[in-house]
Amino acid sequence: MDTLSFKTISANKATVNKEWVIVDAEGQTLGRLCAKVAKLLRGKYKPNFTPHVDCGDNVIIINADKIVLTGNKWNDRIYLRYTGYPGGQIAYTPADLQAKGDDRLFRKVVKGMLPKNRLGAKLLNNLYVYAGTEHKHEAQQPKLIDINSYK
Repeated sequence: MDTLSFKTISANKATVNKEWVIVDAEGQTLGRLCAKVAKLLRGKYKPNFTPHVDCGDNVIIINADKIVLTGNKWNDRIYLRYTGYPGGQIAYTPADLQAKGDDRLFRKVVKGMLPKNRLGAKLLNNLYVYAGTEHKHEAQQPKLIDINSYK
């Protein structure tokens, strides 16, 4: 048996092929959608996945204002932030984040699913969130994917 044919391919910045994809968030559950988006950003669905390299796609989420949270999570779920000063703990809900901006809720949820290092911060910059169907990335010729077909 020729074992020289079994070589591990490690991707680097030059050999990785990044694509632009559009994900429609209309009627999708927030956590389930963001878990799949985090895997797309990381590149886990690609055969040449390398853990320490940015080999994921650039993801555009459209219809972010039509996302679904089950139960009463819009008002009952609480996210905490601390300013560093005494009495500086701030609590806010997903409804507060959605009211402030379209991408704040998605960025908060996806950031928690990415690695907590410099690579995770870099991967988060490949996420673009828009409330409606219009986006400004037509020049990159993104392709619309069905996120429900991914595992």
